[in-house]
Amino acid sequence: MPPAQPAHKRILLKLSGEALMGDDAFGINRATIVRMVEEVAEVVHMGVQVAVVIGGGNIFRGVSTGSVGMDRATADYMGMLATVMNALALSDAMQKQGLVPRVMSAIAIEQVVEPYVRPKALQYLEEGKVVIFAAGTGNPFFTTDTAAALRGAEIGAEMVLKATKVDGVYSADPQKDPSAKRYTRISFDEAMQQNLGIMDATAFALCRDQKLPIKVFSIFKNGALKRVVLGEDEGTLVYA
Repeated sequence: MPPAQPAHKRILLKLSGEALMGDDAFGINRATIVRMVEEVAEVVHMGVQVAVVIGGGNIFRGVSTGSVGMDRATADYMGMLATVMNALALSDAMQKQGLVPRVMSAIAIEQVVEPYVRPKALQYLEEGKVVIFAAGTGNPFFTTDTAAALRGAEIGAEMVLKATKVDGVYSADPQKDPSAKRYTRISFDEAMQQNLGIMDATAFALCRDQKLPIKVFSIFKNGALKRVVLGEDEGTLVYA
């Protein structure tokens, strides 16, 4: 029997910084990052081109009490630098897994990582390398969700995969309401009408305008990323 063929050739995976913490209070849990990279490696070996946008909450939330009263733009730049640290940790784990990662930052830190250059990013993806986009959009007042939507549109990704702690989009908080149902599919308009808060408004509007579907799934379920890439019933598809 021939191996299953992926339903998507190029994806943008959005990982929150908090996802890297595992059960820790903050920082990077090594076992967690290694397991995530194993999941990414599995789909890369299937021939899928993978780009990643990483958040910084696991690092920045740990020092965020110090940012109370701080200028918002300054605090946002601190958060962007936290994403660069996470990107380097992710890159290191990917190298140890036999992948070839390239970290590209929206803020110039050329002694540490490459600057983001779109044609170069596209070239790396075509070569089978994993591109990790760091430092968000490079601008304050924009979240890493918006960076994921923006980079996904720029590189021509077929889908933005939002990896979360829950296995999809529910009609209510499943931890508070046992009767909450998981949507298999929901349109952008329906999600907005129900105020489901899948992504921040800017990111969500960008994906809707670009007709870039979003798949929300749990990164903590073993094999979930592979099932998403194969087009199986995993998580929730948000479509135009």
